[in-house]
Amino acid sequence: MGQEPVASDLIPWDNLSVERQLELREAYGHYLDTLPPTCDLTTKNDRFRAWLEGQGVSYLP
Repeated sequence: MGQEPVASDLIPWDNLSVERQLELREAYGHYLDTLPPTCDLTTKNDRFRAWLEGQGVSYLP
């Protein structure tokens, strides 16, 4: 099994190209379809941040 990336290994969201950001948003949308819906913005941000960390990306809204 692979190790989880540590904060210092993560690429900041703003350093990604627009194309890569779009790819990640599309992939996250498919993942999001597997989660229960929520209207809570904090939950939405927390989910996106956690998913991106698994992709090696840090995100600060």
